Amino acid sequence: MGSVAVEPAQASALDRDVACRVRGLTVTYKVDNRELSALRDVDLDIRQGQITAVIGESGSGKSTLALALMNAVSKPGRIAAGKVTYRDLGEVTAMDSERLRRARGRSLSMVFQASQNSLNPLTRVGAQLLDLARSHDMRDPRAVLREAAALAERMSLDADRVLTSYQHQLSGGMRQRVGIIFGLVLKPQVLLLDEPTTALDVLSQSSVLEIVRSIQRERQLTTVLITHDMGVVAELADRVVVLYAGRVVEEAPTTELIRHPRHPYTRALIQAIPRLTGDPSLARPLEGQPPSLAAIPTTGCVFRGRCPHRMEVCETSTPGISQVSDTDHRYACHWEGAAND
Repeated sequence: MGSVAVEPAQASALDRDVACRVRGLTVTYKVDNRELSALRDVDLDIRQGQITAVIGESGSGKSTLALALMNAVSKPGRIAAGKVTYRDLGEVTAMDSERLRRARGRSLSMVFQASQNSLNPLTRVGAQLLDLARSHDMRDPRAVLREAAALAERMSLDADRVLTSYQHQLSGGMRQRVGIIFGLVLKPQVLLLDEPTTALDVLSQSSVLEIVRSIQRERQLTTVLITHDMGVVAELADRVVVLYAGRVVEEAPTTELIRHPRHPYTRALIQAIPRLTGDPSLARPLEGQPPSLAAIPTTGCVFRGRCPHRMEVCETSTPGISQVSDTDHRYACHWEGAAND
């Protein structure tokens, strides 16, 4: 199956299926009087009613992307260029602080990796939920408590205990699930999950992910899942975006990407997955380390320092986006082998 170059000016034929459109997004951080790019020229369509996973190693820009989707990048970072536009909200990168406050939590919601850090240690969980409801002018704040209790029970939590507890009275895993409840309780249109199961054991991870998937299907909730775990991606996601050094290097439906990865970085990530059966030597760690923010190349391919298919053109020319013919699979790579299975 061949590939064709994709012109940036081409309009998507699936506008009605797009919940969020990202164009030219660049996020920089000021370090020692230098502007360093954590994300550069990111173009992305988040599909309506689907779970889109964003995957990559630590330092690839995943969490920065999640914050940028909420227009919540804080100093010393800033959105230096580009737009983030939601179908029902408009361009969040152009919103004033009050409009953003109203959008966050009600229309857009985010569950952070360490959710316990977002809980008030001096206020019971139930009282915090009531405050959340009132801050968004909910007509019946008590209905939010009832919804939270129902979500808690689905996550195998004692709702009465959780809602009457302070943060320190809950375990790390319970606090993480409470964070997910906060993210879901106002029934947002778009949910961002940043490593949502980090504090959970393996069995709890599986249970919570299945609940998230169930609720997503019930509500047709547009979901962005930030993760470094390809197993979670395979189990949960409809679509995958692969980030490396702040650049999108590949994007495809999950099954297509896992079966036919095109970019050498994606192939290396999949090859590094531990095997439970068969020859364990088939799993190979990805050599080298991701570049630091100050060392990300500004020209050429950002992955060239670790790529087994590195060519001379990779030094000076940034690869454009190519699309596998007759598929919804895109990648950015000069290597001719990327165009072939």
